[in-house]
Amino acid sequence: MGYAIRAVSEPVDILGESPVWNAREAALYWVDIRAPALRRLNRGGTVETWPMPDLVGAVVLRVDGRLLLGLRTGLHTFDPADGRLVPWLPIDEGHAENRINDSRCDRAGRLWFSTMWDFGRRRTGSLYRLDGAVMQLESIIRDLAVPNAIAFSPAGDRAYFADSADGAIHCLALDPRTGALGPPQVFVPAGVVPGKPDGATVDAEGFLWNARFGAGIVARFSPDGRLERVVPLPVSNPTSCSFGGPDHATLFVTTATQGLDDAQRRAQPLAGAVLAFEPGIGGLAEPAFAG
Repeated sequence: MGYAIRAVSEPVDILGESPVWNAREAALYWVDIRAPALRRLNRGGTVETWPMPDLVGAVVLRVDGRLLLGLRTGLHTFDPADGRLVPWLPIDEGHAENRINDSRCDRAGRLWFSTMWDFGRRRTGSLYRLDGAVMQLESIIRDLAVPNAIAFSPAGDRAYFADSADGAIHCLALDPRTGALGPPQVFVPAGVVPGKPDGATVDAEGFLWNARFGAGIVARFSPDGRLERVVPLPVSNPTSCSFGGPDHATLFVTTATQGLDDAQRRAQPLAGAVLAFEPGIGGLAEPAFAG
């Protein structure tokens, strides 16, 4: 099956990540962790950039119309209307090189975010959950190297995550009402698909789409963990993916140039761009943080 894969931004990102569609604005947000910068693809195809004061690992929608950004020092609110960045929730794990990485809200609007030692050089990372109704921060999993692939089933009864350094994708049973969690279970074992599991999203049929860093593909897995399809990309390092556009019919894929030498850059002119294609299966609206 062929797809009309196109670039919707210039190939400027060092480490593009965390794409999220804002239906209210008909715009796509994402970050370049290394620039560091927040970017927005507008309705007309133009891209706006807001430089950030430190490494920025993720962008999440908020119900009041602002954004939450995960910087090295913690979570910050950001208002695109005036460009104001305000510290909101400091995160100090006692590791100077830790930063926030992959983040996403579950179907009930609880925020899940991860931390990691930059470049994953030590296992100091964790997966957290924040319930905005009670402002209770909960540690879910510790001793992670490169936490990624946070995503949720359409019914909100299953959470996904991966440690890219280990290669497996895991899932946890999740009570969407109470938030009660089951123990982590292997969903896709390491080595089933080339590359490392990076960012992920779930489509309207409950299948998981996963960017495979280093392999130049996006893989789609059925709810029982079976590999359903592989979509080749014109870049080797896709980093994350998310549905958006009209009817959430477009899959947006962020990419990276980090680690590529000059010859690889010449061979991959779209590396560092946000890619897009229509897979024939729609996605779901991205939940906003309810807090």
